Amino acid sequence: MALMSKDDSPWESSPEIPMKGGVDCEEFKSECWYDLESPHKVPSSSSLLSESEFSCHCCYDILLNPTTLNCGHSFCRHCLALWWESSRKTECPECRAKWEGFPKVNILLRDAVEKLFPQVVVKRRGEVDSSPRIVQSLSAFQRYGIDQASRGLNPLSGHWQRGAGFFSGVLTALTCVAVMLLVYHWSSRDVEQDLLLRKPATKWTAEDVILWLEQLGPWASLYKERFLEAQVNGRLLVMLEEEEFSKSPFSIENHTHRKAVLMELERVKALGVKPPQNLWEYRAVNAGKSLFLLYALKSSPRLTLLYLYLFDYTETFLPFMHTSCPGSGGVAEEPDILTKHLLNDPSWTQWVEFLVKYSLLPYQLMAEFAWDWLAVHYWTSRFIIVNAMLLSVLEGFTFWRLWSRGELSRALPHRMWSHFWKVSTQGLLVAIVWPVIPQFICNCLFYWALYFNPIINIDLVVKEVRRLETQGP
Repeated sequence: MALMSKDDSPWESSPEIPMKGGVDCEEFKSECWYDLESPHKVPSSSSLLSESEFSCHCCYDILLNPTTLNCGHSFCRHCLALWWESSRKTECPECRAKWEGFPKVNILLRDAVEKLFPQVVVKRRGEVDSSPRIVQSLSAFQRYGIDQASRGLNPLSGHWQRGAGFFSGVLTALTCVAVMLLVYHWSSRDVEQDLLLRKPATKWTAEDVILWLEQLGPWASLYKERFLEAQVNGRLLVMLEEEEFSKSPFSIENHTHRKAVLMELERVKALGVKPPQNLWEYRAVNAGKSLFLLYALKSSPRLTLLYLYLFDYTETFLPFMHTSCPGSGGVAEEPDILTKHLLNDPSWTQWVEFLVKYSLLPYQLMAEFAWDWLAVHYWTSRFIIVNAMLLSVLEGFTFWRLWSRGELSRALPHRMWSHFWKVSTQGLLVAIVWPVIPQFICNCLFYWALYFNPIINIDLVVKEVRRLETQGP
């Protein structure tokens, strides 16, 4: 672009032009350059602008990678990183106003400073890059921003940003209404099956016995009329022996069916009540334990399974292991009631399969457990399977992020210990306040984790995918 000198300027041959505000025309011309290809005046940057006008209010040197906060103040990015590392405060170093989100470099201001003062910026960048402390602070500050973005947290409030936007607000409102409706539905109705879980077997009526028989499986409907004609109540039921079931009036000739009835009857005699046979009955009998398992398996599956192995082996761990990792010699022709309770010690192949999944894909164990109950809990099992898949994806994102940064071996032990401490303290706190927690609150927490946590995890997976697309590793 060709430029004219001040001597060749058209101002010399033009008439005097009055200037507003008493500014002398010659003085104004001396401050301007002219482009032959454009009639616009271009002010001289060397005379109108100085380094002090682009100085950082922390180091009072020229701005390097200027970062502008919500309040409008701009600082060198490394100065802001040093301030954050020393104070751990998300606020402006000058006016102390809280910033929202994670501060980003002001690209327009950065390009302007680099074009106006290129030599000063190059010198300044060399000084910053040669300082190990500044480089370490910048790296820590950037990791902090990536962690906040990946976890969906706002550094200002520290709360989940799932409610941002119209769709998320409507979704949150609908889920709250649905939870209340579900809790009201399940708490207000008087379920006859739940009564048998608490009613002593010796006090069962003939109708209670028929209800107990129907819950053994579809095959038990063959003998419903025979029990009803004999008017068998609970006291008589617990006195029956195997040979009596094969005779009139019961006439259970099928050996497998007779064995199933006898096995379930032995469990009734041992417990004194009807044992739980599905999720809702188990929850009715073990409200606290079911809520604990639901949240513990979701947030810390490996630690929870280890706890079950050490302290609840026979009642919970063995049924879970045999269902999620079945042996090769299953009893396919027998009713479900037999295959769920004939639980021997696992074989070594089952242990190998279990330990591999326990180490690499713990949520798959829960998905396989829920898959086995699809016939009993059609929709609930599907919610659990979807949630297990989403949790596996989120865990994979976490491991990949640590590996891509080269922090897997260094950060993983620290995170494991922090997670163990967090889960332990939360569990202890819940155990202390559990006796005073209203049943309504427990129901809300249970249904929320069971049915609406998958919706939240879908949102988290989408955020992780978008973060990969926009930020990369």
